[in-house]
Amino acid sequence: MAMISSVTLGFAISQGNFVNAVDYTLDTLDQAESIEIMTYQMPNVVGENIDATALVLFPNLPKPDDGWRIVVWAHGTVGVSHSCAPSLNSLNSTFRLIAHNLLDAGYVVVAPDYEGLGSSGIHPYLNLESEANAIIYSVKALQSRYGEDFQGDWMVVGQSQGGQASLGAAEYANEDPRFKGAVAGAPASNLDQIIQQIAPIALSQLEDHENRAGIALEQRNSIHSYATLLSYGAFIGIGIRAEYPEFDYLSLFREHTRGIAQHVAGTTGTNGLCLESLRALFKADLIRYLTDHSEAKLMSYPGLDLESFEDNTILQQFFVKNQPGTKRLDKPVLVIQGELDTNVPAIVTETMVQHMKSLGSQSVNLILVPEAGHREAIIWKNNEVVTFIQRYMPAR
Repeated sequence: MAMISSVTLGFAISQGNFVNAVDYTLDTLDQAESIEIMTYQMPNVVGENIDATALVLFPNLPKPDDGWRIVVWAHGTVGVSHSCAPSLNSLNSTFRLIAHNLLDAGYVVVAPDYEGLGSSGIHPYLNLESEANAIIYSVKALQSRYGEDFQGDWMVVGQSQGGQASLGAAEYANEDPRFKGAVAGAPASNLDQIIQQIAPIALSQLEDHENRAGIALEQRNSIHSYATLLSYGAFIGIGIRAEYPEFDYLSLFREHTRGIAQHVAGTTGTNGLCLESLRALFKADLIRYLTDHSEAKLMSYPGLDLESFEDNTILQQFFVKNQPGTKRLDKPVLVIQGELDTNVPAIVTETMVQHMKSLGSQSVNLILVPEAGHREAIIWKNNEVVTFIQRYMPAR
């Protein structure tokens, strides 16, 4: 049984301020000796110091003689509103599995919520530097608080948005001798290509297959995947407002879907729907549209206004600025990618890895996982994740 400390520790916020984690953690991670929520400070996208939050999990094992090593978990897309923060919700199955194995191997696990999740402000979704800062400053805060309890070395593991964040952390921590490497599962990259070119083709091919198989609309992976993509588009749009408050995120959508997309902002701009709820709205409307237009194809649905993308200077700058894998890395990187992923297609990740190698990055390895979709790849290869971490940063 995981133990939750009954004492709220008081000290300077720059060193991490801890409170008890919610009770759901008690029956989800027996390998954790304690689970706490840490509040720490980090710079936001406009250069101000803000509060951020992270889960901190200590293993139910004796501390190594020279101190703990840290593995940071960078989570995938949950939404952009305060309430979507992983520390405020039940732990998802991917994190439970990864954390289970890392704790069992003797690592302290830190799981940042990212800027604007679990704290005030808008979450700058897929902002590479913001994600990297959330990771790096959470490690600094934990080490500052506990001092000699930590040996100093750390690594990062992430999935989807977190895969992008993991690569971002590798870029920004490249000169840190204590940083030992990164694992990126299905990292978000080449977003403009995915949205405008690759996803439409992949989804159309999947739709044709499902048509031939006679799969009911409610059961179609193509509809689920397209609803997910539309949700990502809404998160990108509202997230840009963290840096550009006047950005018109609804201009990214056609008039038909603007009423759904605006749910991402909620009533205040920061209390909108999280991924599952927003995706459900898009999915229901997609099914309704295809039912009412029996001859229509999935990609004829009036969703994102792709014609406006190339003329949107702020959006194009966003795509370029937040592309991972554009810097030479001196630390080992493991990329894990499902071959059947429709959210981050395998060809996109393969292209990114090839570019990373062309920059002279010392050790970048790609594992392609047959039959695996977006989330399955890192789950099915979780043993390889732990083995990679143990190779470059033994727990003791």
